[in-house]
Amino acid sequence: SISVVGLGKNTGKTECLNYILNRLPAEGFTVAVSSAGIDGETLDLVTGTSKPEIFLRRGTLFATSEKHYRERRILSELIDISNRKTSLGRVVTARALSHGKSQLSGHPTTDALKRWIERALEVFGADLAIIDGALSRVSIASPAVTEGLILSTGAAISASIDNLVFKTAFMVELINLERTSVVGNNEDSIPANGIWSVDSNSNFSLLLKGGVFNSDSIHPDDVSDTKAIFISGALTDRFLNQVRSLCLDKDIEIIIRDFSKAFISHSNFSSFKKSGGRLSVLNRSKLLAVCANPVSPEGYILDSERLCSRLSSAINLPVYDIRRIRNEA
Repeated sequence: SISVVGLGKNTGKTECLNYILNRLPAEGFTVAVSSAGIDGETLDLVTGTSKPEIFLRRGTLFATSEKHYRERRILSELIDISNRKTSLGRVVTARALSHGKSQLSGHPTTDALKRWIERALEVFGADLAIIDGALSRVSIASPAVTEGLILSTGAAISASIDNLVFKTAFMVELINLERTSVVGNNEDSIPANGIWSVDSNSNFSLLLKGGVFNSDSIHPDDVSDTKAIFISGALTDRFLNQVRSLCLDKDIEIIIRDFSKAFISHSNFSSFKKSGGRLSVLNRSKLLAVCANPVSPEGYILDSERLCSRLSSAINLPVYDIRRIRNEA
């Protein structure tokens, strides 16, 4: 399973998804596609600019709301209707019987999306499930939901190549956080909630069950033998800075479930690392590719070759301008 997520709106995520769908084998391979929000609309509701629609080939499985299923422009066979309702009705899973277009508006929660992916692969006969998501719903890109991730970035993020590269490289750094070596592979031993101290033998000791973490919540003696601190929820700048001040005399590791739990700034993360701190994850993400859109909805266009080259050097991965590749084909 794969999620295609944009660093922001209008970064070319839908073009990237269409390119992937078009390049998959036409025979003997079934793909299932859905969305974590509403995708495939012809007009951006915020900027008023036109957007590419999602094109489905015959045989593709797709999940969307009852509302958008009724508005589809494709011949299809109904396969399943969910029991739970969304704001746009129940989620319908269907198989395309012709080539055509449809807006996608799938399950709104990560748990429901994960269950749909499992059913698509195990019950509906899909070989691959793709989720069209967004980093505003960053949990969709979590390795707990999909196995791989494709990131889309672009000029809509910034008119400056330097700033765009900076922001994208920081997100890639978070996505590529290493798995912790402090905690073993036994998922059952990992606490579901709270803030915990972890010693060198992977033993967990509760530091704070809930509430607001601050410098008075935990005494320095509580972390004197601590190898790492595990936080089950979101990692914020405030938490990061307070752990740094609490553990000034020792190198400390903070463990989060996966990169989608990190809500921190580059400056605070850099300060934490310079003080000897490390940030790691229980579940490491697999970044498959990065796509870049040099065109912004405001009309300015960045140099595609320079943008892709700079990004590739910064993140040590190939970067693709899907629009340019398609035009050159």
